[in-house]
Amino acid sequence: MTHTRTRTPRLAIVIAAASVMVATNVIGVASAHAADEPSYPPGTEPSASAPVEVDGNDPDLKLVDGATLADAKVLDIKTVIEDEGGEERREDTNSDVKFALQAEVLFGKDSAKLSGKAKSRIAGIAEEIKAQKATKIRVFGFTDNLGSSAHGDVLSRQRATAVQNVLEEELSDSGITYETRGYGEQYPIADNSTEAGRKKNRRVEVTFPRTES
Repeated sequence: MTHTRTRTPRLAIVIAAASVMVATNVIGVASAHAADEPSYPPGTEPSASAPVEVDGNDPDLKLVDGATLADAKVLDIKTVIEDEGGEERREDTNSDVKFALQAEVLFGKDSAKLSGKAKSRIAGIAEEIKAQKATKIRVFGFTDNLGSSAHGDVLSRQRATAVQNVLEEELSDSGITYETRGYGEQYPIADNSTEAGRKKNRRVEVTFPRTES
């Protein structure tokens, strides 16, 4: 009996210590995951997150006496279409249309000079802008994290400007305003530690409002 009593608290201490270690590891994993989340340029942040499981029978979710629910509304829904090679991606939400073109489709290596093939792709985006009757267009350039940050900022801005120039030629509309920026290596959408990821990060995005229905 005495032997059993002296061992019980020791076992409890071991279990408690193990619980602390598990909790610490879970927190560490959560923090690491949060650090890996991509960031987004102003005006392009995602508008929705993954659904959360809710217990409908939870008493804390019941309305108090006299309370009413807010009017129902349609949440923003995003649709993404990407070609097989990932060279072009289209994102549609309730409010905006965004086209993302990989830099290799538009430019030579470390260049801001557009190819003939690139101009035809941009012309296709211009047709969609006409269909949506958009008058405000954002053109953002991005690079990977190779080379200096300053060089990436300049190159991404030059590439965005080159795309804007073609859009202006295709649209020929003085009523359209443009916001053109070069973000360099900021706001990656993929892992810069691999060439496949860097290829996705080297891109130009064209965003404009969609027609309200």
